[in-house]
Amino acid sequence: MKLFWAISVLVLSCWRANASTAGFIKSPLSVTKLLDDSAELHCEVIGSPIPEVQWWFIEGQEPNETAVQLFDGARDDRVQINATYVTHATSTVRFTLLALDDSGTYECRASNDPDRNELRKTPKIKWIRSQANIIVIEPPNIITEPSEVNNQTSAVLSCNLTDTTLVVKGSHWTYNGKVIESSESTATGHSTVLKLDKITHSSGGKYECVFLSEPQVKETIEVKTIPHVAAYKHSEHGNEKDKGVMVCVSHGYPLPTDWTWFKVQDGVQTPIINGTSDKYEIKSTPEKTVLTVNDLNMEKDVGDYTCSGTSDIGTNTDKIHLRVRSRLAALWPFLGIVAEVIILVTIILIYEKRRKPDDVTDDEDSGAAPLKSNSNANHQDKNVRQRNSN
Repeated sequence: MKLFWAISVLVLSCWRANASTAGFIKSPLSVTKLLDDSAELHCEVIGSPIPEVQWWFIEGQEPNETAVQLFDGARDDRVQINATYVTHATSTVRFTLLALDDSGTYECRASNDPDRNELRKTPKIKWIRSQANIIVIEPPNIITEPSEVNNQTSAVLSCNLTDTTLVVKGSHWTYNGKVIESSESTATGHSTVLKLDKITHSSGGKYECVFLSEPQVKETIEVKTIPHVAAYKHSEHGNEKDKGVMVCVSHGYPLPTDWTWFKVQDGVQTPIINGTSDKYEIKSTPEKTVLTVNDLNMEKDVGDYTCSGTSDIGTNTDKIHLRVRSRLAALWPFLGIVAEVIILVTIILIYEKRRKPDDVTDDEDSGAAPLKSNSNANHQDKNVRQRNSN
């Protein structure tokens, strides 16, 4: 037994020689946030062995303050805690949908003492602590002018921050969440203006004025336009008995909440109701609508089709012309090509057949013709024979 206790003391002494006390390398920082916003606190701790990290909420004031440990999923699942223990300990606590009751003091605790959770013993150093505050305030009032823009060709947007207690270090505007660089300003005033010289479907959307205070405050102005409806192709075609597919897309803000298709015949638009028969099938999203015409007929389905997109601002339309080809339509070009090849081959064979006898005759004649040098020699011999006879 004595040997066992001696070995235990030796092991414990070696462990304490190699261990190092936990220490913060990053402490949480206090933040001020708006109601319904989110907030994060972060801390990092070193030590050997790697320390354990906990988060606590401190209520009340000394000496009557109380501490409540936070866990992942607390406060109706508005608290998320993420921790890693690799080379050192890191931990982040995140709060969502902040309420006024979330304001207070939060404490990051860390310890690598083996007796830190032992209630019957009092270790020399149990937990080290670092505190930070989260302050939740109600959003200040921002007066916008106008509050909304509906189907206008131009506008001047303005925001006025009525809470003068906030220190403003600048401002800018965003369009659909993206910063408008030309609107960035370092002015410390509590008002800002944005001019929209020409409003089209491509410039409709959500504009936000952002004041660079602590915390940042912002307000939204919606610029609404009539939806821009356009056919993906203004002319579509399909083969008889197959499917014809026509597509219309929309741009602008807000996007259509209702799509309608019409068949135009003799100047009269007849609405196409989805699901009433197997002939037509309509699939729509706010961004686009697709009309499928099944079992195409050359006589009944050829013509113009109109797509109509409607939002709370207005309605816009576009037209598509559908052509239906015979199932044999693709065969005729092939037969034409085959006929041309047959005719061409026939002409070549006839030409070759007629040309070969003429070529043989020409070769024989050219072979029987006397050479020019022999003709001259024969003529001279003839003259010599005539002189001798005389």
